[in-house]
Amino acid sequence: MLTTNGRPVRMLLVYPDYTDRDCTAKVSGGNYMEGLASISAVLKQGGHDCRLLHLLYLHSEQDYKNKLRLMKEQYGFDIVGFSVRTTAFPDAKEYIRWTKDLYPDCFVICGGYHPTLVPDEVLAVDGVDCVCVGDGEYAELDLCDRIRDGLDYTDLESLYFKLPDGSFRHNPIRPLFSDLDRIPIPDFELFDYDNLESSKVGTAIVVVSRGCFYNCTYCGNGNFRKVYPNKKIYARFRSPENAILYLKTLLSRHPCIKVINFRDAIFNMFPDWFDHFIDLYIKEIHLPCTGNIRFDILTEDTVKKMKEAGFYTIDMGLESGDPEMRFQILRRFQTDEMIIRCSSWFHKYGIAQLTYNIIGLPFEDIHRALKTIKLNARIKSDRVIPNIFYPYEGTKLYEISKEAGFIPEGDFSKRRVPLVQPQFPEEQVLFIEGYFGHFVRCYKRAFAMPKRIGPLYEKWLDHRVTGKHVPYRFYVRIHDGYAHLRGKIQDFVVNHLPKVYMKLRMLKHRKRAEKS
Repeated sequence: MLTTNGRPVRMLLVYPDYTDRDCTAKVSGGNYMEGLASISAVLKQGGHDCRLLHLLYLHSEQDYKNKLRLMKEQYGFDIVGFSVRTTAFPDAKEYIRWTKDLYPDCFVICGGYHPTLVPDEVLAVDGVDCVCVGDGEYAELDLCDRIRDGLDYTDLESLYFKLPDGSFRHNPIRPLFSDLDRIPIPDFELFDYDNLESSKVGTAIVVVSRGCFYNCTYCGNGNFRKVYPNKKIYARFRSPENAILYLKTLLSRHPCIKVINFRDAIFNMFPDWFDHFIDLYIKEIHLPCTGNIRFDILTEDTVKKMKEAGFYTIDMGLESGDPEMRFQILRRFQTDEMIIRCSSWFHKYGIAQLTYNIIGLPFEDIHRALKTIKLNARIKSDRVIPNIFYPYEGTKLYEISKEAGFIPEGDFSKRRVPLVQPQFPEEQVLFIEGYFGHFVRCYKRAFAMPKRIGPLYEKWLDHRVTGKHVPYRFYVRIHDGYAHLRGKIQDFVVNHLPKVYMKLRMLKHRKRAEKS
């Protein structure tokens, strides 16, 4: 049983934060994670210490061990906590093994989405001593308090333990608390905040809520909610006043921030909260901002208020342009007419619209994917982001994909297209993803043409996308080279010319608003 004999506990949080697996020269950047900053704030408020090992690329064993030794020499640690997302789980297992190689007596705990969805799978990994299921701040504070005081900690709620005999102890999950104001303002300084990717371009990633009350089949929120004994309050916001305090605290510490990016699951989830917060935001903050909202709970008045508050762009999940896919596969009950009507409000009030789209869904084919391109064109989306579907374990769509035989055996996390579907082969999925924005622009032109010409152009475009002799693999290779070069140029501008990047970004959105 670990104890520090009355000394405050020192925790090291390890955050594998990358999608580029070959970027060994990267020394700054990365992404802010609210959960880790919140854990650090709670532990420090409780008298303990917390540090971060921010992994910005896939590390070799020697590189990782050198950094771990340096953290041990500089700060020391008693507990190493790993933030584990599903796609990083294979890498996390290696980092955990290397950690135990160096410091076999250190206590290893894992938390995050993946451990919450499949806790026993993570707890079974060699070197893992404990898994946190669900919200971790106060479970980990209790753990640190027990370790400091030399008390048994294996009965703590929300923590699963691997016992000396190899068996697992599953403790009950502590109830959710509805009042998010009880959580201290996040510890922004846990990160090298001013050198984060977003901070370099004057943007703060902000989260003032937790959870979502929808049950989209591809998202883990439905299963996360089931974890708790009082699941009805899973979706919660800080009070409007506390959310403003959060923003003021952040801005006072980091005056470089000029744009707020609200990354809450659905920013307009509770209309009364939204109205109150927007009034305060206009009076006390009023910086340009962006956030996520949903079509089916949107009103024109909401869009108008967002414009008044400074929202220059809005992010929305369109996901699929095929109604059958939206209703039956994704469980998103939004009609084409609803999506088109709501989008017209953004054009009316001069707010740019960004849509998220999913490609490679189970039972999808290239013709259904083309419907997604066309719906984006019809709503005149200003920016489109296509994402290839990833089947997260524990979600409904993972089960559907597994039962259909679309998930290959072994580790599929490194595949560019996780699902193997005969009706939608990998090269077609990659083609749609790579040329999604290009064809959205083309179909916009088709729909704007006179009635006699537009349909002919649309039919020709259809053939370019779905024709029998389209050289999909060749086009994918071309796009891969272009995307690599574009990424290098963007990284250079962000890291060396951030003011230029910011001016170009705001100019682009201003032109879109004026056009609308």
